[in-house]
Amino acid sequence: MRWPPLIPAVFLRRLNRFAVEVRLGRRRTQAHLPNSGRLHELLIPGYPMWLARREGPRRTRYDVQLVALPDGTLVSADARVPNALFREAWAEGRLAPFRRYIRLLPEPPLGEGRVDFRLEGPEGLAYVEVKSVTLVEDGCGLFPDAPTERGRRHLSALQAAYAAGAQAFIVFIVQRPDARAFRPHDAADPAFGRMLRAVVAGGVQALAYRCTVSIEEIRLAEAIPVIL
Repeated sequence: MRWPPLIPAVFLRRLNRFAVEVRLGRRRTQAHLPNSGRLHELLIPGYPMWLARREGPRRTRYDVQLVALPDGTLVSADARVPNALFREAWAEGRLAPFRRYIRLLPEPPLGEGRVDFRLEGPEGLAYVEVKSVTLVEDGCGLFPDAPTERGRRHLSALQAAYAAGAQAFIVFIVQRPDARAFRPHDAADPAFGRMLRAVVAGGVQALAYRCTVSIEEIRLAEAIPVIL
């Protein structure tokens, strides 16, 4: 997945869940932050950012796309990106667990809400929920970075889908290259961790992938172990 031309900036402060103030050249301006997570590890004054310019009727002209850590690691801060990465990798046949499915439908209804994808193939249906991961500690990707009732509802819906005869997957996409494994972030939301372990024990499959990230593109890379 290639980025649009990106513009360098410097993070100054977070204004609210979806807006930040940055220094762009010699001026201060606001940018949309397409991620409601806490992002404490990324939103540090002085960190370099790269912005994508957006057109149309909106409050800001820019979206935050990338953050650079002090060691040079680039992290995608856009929580919308993992769904596009999953869809791209599936279409290219790069996701071994999903190669037997021949049709993909986005945002299908499931239970009382929706999940990200439904896959269809000769062997039946699979429901997939994709989660964005930006936090990495000691080489381990962590999700969530704050309590997530919505995430627990998704786990419950996947469990029900599996019980009804479909395959069910939760896929954690770490939007940075430095994760060697993934585990639930019990310190942030112990209830999510407990529920994830329970639904996996009951048949839901948990997968995790890391990404390669550059100023030009982001690409889903290899699978990494899920540690429960």
